[in-house]
Amino acid sequence: MSTVAIIGCGLIGQGWAIVFARSGWQVRLHDPDANARAEAPRLVRQQLLALEKHGLLQDAQSIALRVHVAETLADALAGVDYVQENSPERLEVKQALFAELDRLAPPEAVIGSSTSSIPTSAFTEALPGRARCLVAHPVNPPYLVPVVELSGAPWTDAAAIERAGEIMRAVGQKPVTVRREIEGFVLNRLQGALLQEAFRLVQAGIASAEDIDVTVKDGLGLRWSFMGPFETIDLNAPGGIADYCARYGGLYASIGATQQPCVPWEGELVGELQRQRRQQLDASELPARRFWRDDALMRLLRHKQERRD
Repeated sequence: MSTVAIIGCGLIGQGWAIVFARSGWQVRLHDPDANARAEAPRLVRQQLLALEKHGLLQDAQSIALRVHVAETLADALAGVDYVQENSPERLEVKQALFAELDRLAPPEAVIGSSTSSIPTSAFTEALPGRARCLVAHPVNPPYLVPVVELSGAPWTDAAAIERAGEIMRAVGQKPVTVRREIEGFVLNRLQGALLQEAFRLVQAGIASAEDIDVTVKDGLGLRWSFMGPFETIDLNAPGGIADYCARYGGLYASIGATQQPCVPWEGELVGELQRQRRQQLDASELPARRFWRDDALMRLLRHKQERRD
């Protein structure tokens, strides 16, 4: 039976624990914060029960028994097959932690980081075992949104990337390989492009925040829940993607020319967006709405599984 060390017991760490435990792995959770260590198993069990309620897994209680808390980092790493780090997004923290992970983890264990922005090269260059280190960036929550971006440094061994991909596929995730380091990897660069234009449209008074959200969730998002952007345009012209580019390439070039410079996310614009969003959802309702989001994701995930999309 394989064993994973999940370092960091916050939301992402708890999500990873669910991913591995439901796939039969033994999970060791560790966090320097004693309160986080104490609370994590309860929160993991709570979400496992929710998944069981939606028919996304069976015997949540038995799965929860595979999740164990390690009181020390050394205990968490002893004999593990894989390590997933989830520390705060601060370079100095990751540099110090990866030095310890590399020192204590078995030499054959791949070490992945959940960072959403820091390149592997920034926190692994000085490590003796740097060739086995990489970014394995999930989407929150990883047990409902399966994409994982694998991004290595120039010195990361191709075998480590391949092994990480094998592990992710084995636990039900969808790994994608970022072929060279780039800020934001792939997902956040795509998300950022859409967000930049959304902010720009609000700033220019073209549309409200609500109408932009409706355009995505009841328009683009319906297709994007089961097709990517290239498949979308491939199906949107009689002759496929080349035909689409011939028909609409000029239009999008013209639009693209108006999409610079970037809009700063600050000041009056952010204040106006905050006002509009709080009109739609009071701040006191944010926690409940997050549970609603996860419930909706569970329903969508079950539908996709049933259709095998």
